[in-house]
Amino acid sequence: MQDTVKERQHRAASVAVALGEDYPELREAVRRVCAGFPSAYWRRLDEERGYPTEFIRALTEGGFLAALIPEDYGGSGLPLRAGAIILEEINASGCTASAAHAQMYIMGTLLRHGSPEQKQRFLPRIASGELRLQAFGVSEPASGSDTTSLTTRAERQGDHYVVTGQKIWTSRAMHSDLMLLLARTTPRDSVKKRTEGLSVFLAELPGSSGKGVEIRPIRTLLNHNTTEVFFDGFRIPAANLIGEEGQGLRYILDGMNAERILVASECVGDGRWLLNRAVDYARERQVFARPIGQNQGVQFPLARIHAELEAADMMCRRAAALFEAGANCGADANIAKLLASEATWHAAEAAMQTFGGFGFAQEYDVERKWREARIYQVAPVSTNLILAHIAQHVLGLPRSY
Repeated sequence: MQDTVKERQHRAASVAVALGEDYPELREAVRRVCAGFPSAYWRRLDEERGYPTEFIRALTEGGFLAALIPEDYGGSGLPLRAGAIILEEINASGCTASAAHAQMYIMGTLLRHGSPEQKQRFLPRIASGELRLQAFGVSEPASGSDTTSLTTRAERQGDHYVVTGQKIWTSRAMHSDLMLLLARTTPRDSVKKRTEGLSVFLAELPGSSGKGVEIRPIRTLLNHNTTEVFFDGFRIPAANLIGEEGQGLRYILDGMNAERILVASECVGDGRWLLNRAVDYARERQVFARPIGQNQGVQFPLARIHAELEAADMMCRRAAALFEAGANCGADANIAKLLASEATWHAAEAAMQTFGGFGFAQEYDVERKWREARIYQVAPVSTNLILAHIAQHVLGLPRSY
């Protein structure tokens, strides 16, 4: 173990972080796709609570959702930073990346822990767009962030597992072919450690309605196509168990750093969109025969947000570089998510304040992005849990939960 720590420290010491607009061709390609989906498209979906099928199709055909899949399986084999840039640019263009982001971080469990047969069976079809992997079945009504207390059971019966239980806040389950599902395969009172006895599966959803699966939409503050999923005797082939039975939580946690980095970069994109809109409006809006951006009460908050977003962007880059180097990046990934989510929320608040009454008008899109920015304080990990992680693992304080 000591050698592993030393190796990670050595890799971290040699990490370089790119400055400026890295991956410029990739950024420009994403912007071109997003240009075909103006604000009116997203406002219509928001009103209808619809799923951006056309947008996802365009991203898939452009190869963006297969960016992290190895070339051997039909993807581009790009590093995590490239995936982060794709999500950042989607949001910075005024579009919404949440309908696409899950596929990038969910597939990491399959990439790192799936069998060669599973990879060959699923990854090429995900890369081509034949299959969508957008649903992540972990959270439950009673357990919340205490994942080890989840109660959904998967019992082995011959060559299948039979699943019974409930998941909540499972976004896009109605628009996904595959769900990465975490369920208990050994009762909690029968394991030595609370982190044991959980297993992860690739659940195939098409045709499952009425056959042990019921998906119900949950209407929320923003259009994330959020659902709750009920399992009652749902059968999953044993061949769809990823890795070793009982070690699923470890596999899920292994992908959390990538999730934090990707979502943090997504936050930065939203923050940049909000800041740019507020700055443009502050330049143009005339009150008392002068642009409101001339007033320090308007310009100071915007200047501070620019500084916050630059700091968050730098942490995103550093965390991604450490991740790619195989170095310990847990603290950096969490700090990136913390700084980016808070900078983006500050940008949303400042944009609403800058636009004043017009910020509440849907045609300006500020209220849509304001709602979008708020979720980052809660999901995919809450601010308080990040602070608890930093306190324990960086500052060495006693575990608080």
